[in-house]
Amino acid sequence: MSSEISFGVHAVASMLDNHPEQVQELILQRGKSGERINELLHSAEINGIRVSYKDKRWMDERLNGVHQGVAAKVAMLQAGNETRLEQVLDALEVPPLLLILDGVTDPHNLGACLRSADAAGVHAVIAPKDRSAPLNATVRKVSCGAAEVIPYIEVTNLARTMRALQQRGVWITGTAGEATESLFDLDMTGALALVMGAEGKGMRRLTREHCDRLAYLPMSGEVSSLNVSVATGVCLFEAVRQRWPALANGGE
Repeated sequence: MSSEISFGVHAVASMLDNHPEQVQELILQRGKSGERINELLHSAEINGIRVSYKDKRWMDERLNGVHQGVAAKVAMLQAGNETRLEQVLDALEVPPLLLILDGVTDPHNLGACLRSADAAGVHAVIAPKDRSAPLNATVRKVSCGAAEVIPYIEVTNLARTMRALQQRGVWITGTAGEATESLFDLDMTGALALVMGAEGKGMRRLTREHCDRLAYLPMSGEVSSLNVSVATGVCLFEAVRQRWPALANGGE
């Protein structure tokens, strides 16, 4: 089984809590101690996971980021496909809330988008195979565990997937600075897919053409745009705000 190194307390703890079967080895910096380290050790022990200790130099040289003295050898993340998306949608008892990322190629942005999507209760995140960041250790760390729990779907033809969603009654809303309708004026309470484009370029032309509507995020400052992960969080939680009464009543 292909593996990679995931690092950081939150990322590793999430793996041990949610998917211990994917953790092949817990790696700790020699001399590190504390309550969080003890919790990780306990999780490793009850799941029969091997623990190894490395010095700080080893950790610094091999881990490209703030590792906090904690890492794990884990099975590589695998994206789902169109069949997995259909399974997710078929299992839902509430109107779907989906996030489509068109051209987000930075792993840090992808990780942050997954984290916001999980917090907002998004049922699946969809991206094109050929224009997306890879699911790697950086995505895992930035997502703080969301990458392990939220369905991430890579599709071969995004336009075709969008048409299939529309046939299921999903209303697709694209975000674009030149749109004439504010995001805050939209009804986002039903079956919804929110499309976020790449920084700078935005959505591709074909993606834009397959949206049911376009909306802009009101901006009152001097900057003309937000980082895609920040904009994603704002847009998703506007949907959450509108959908909250139904969610609080069990989806009725």
